[in-house]
Amino acid sequence: MTKTRSRKPKPVRGFRWLLRRNGLTLALLSLFTVSLFGQAIAGFLADKAERERTHQPTEDFRSYLVSSDFWSATGENWESEFLQMFFFIWMTTFLFQKGSPESNDPDEPKKPNSKPHGQNTPWPVKRGGWVLAVYAHSLSLAFLALFVASFTLHLFSGARHYSEELARNGLAPVSAFQYLRTSRLWFESLQNWQSEFLAVASMVFLAVYLRERGSPESKAVESAHEEHE
Repeated sequence: MTKTRSRKPKPVRGFRWLLRRNGLTLALLSLFTVSLFGQAIAGFLADKAERERTHQPTEDFRSYLVSSDFWSATGENWESEFLQMFFFIWMTTFLFQKGSPESNDPDEPKKPNSKPHGQNTPWPVKRGGWVLAVYAHSLSLAFLALFVASFTLHLFSGARHYSEELARNGLAPVSAFQYLRTSRLWFESLQNWQSEFLAVASMVFLAVYLRERGSPESKAVESAHEEHE
């Protein structure tokens, strides 16, 4: 008589399993959604007040959501976030901050960033060649692409919004290329870029001396300032 092997029951993967494994991403995306909706409401009310003050016809909330005013401001903020993440990821490959958990240790030889191939090895690694070369830098390239996309959104929406303002004053509209050469576009962009670079620099430096128990962005509370983990 042959014995049948008893199969282990597969673990139930419900909402709690999903939430535990992806809680950080889901929480941040929830905050993003709430903030974006709040921005839309506040922007709509501010635009409505401005139109009433200048005796212009008002628009409904749905029209505001597709307006150049809303998307120009949104793209302006997104581009700075993606730009600072691109530079942060890229620059940590060759620049250092002694003692910071956000940096490699400058006093230790560079650790190999590869492991032996296994069953769950991503397919680009198994494929090799140019596919692997791209995949090896895919994180920074993804943020660079997101920056280009959001900057393009800011550029075209901003040009349209600026042209609408010019039209109200009887002036000719501008193209996206013409708007690219205005000080207004670069003032809008650079005021956000500088704040993002300052925030990242503060995180890199303050993490050397300050701690947050339980956070992977922080060293252990007992660690010396000069230590890397």
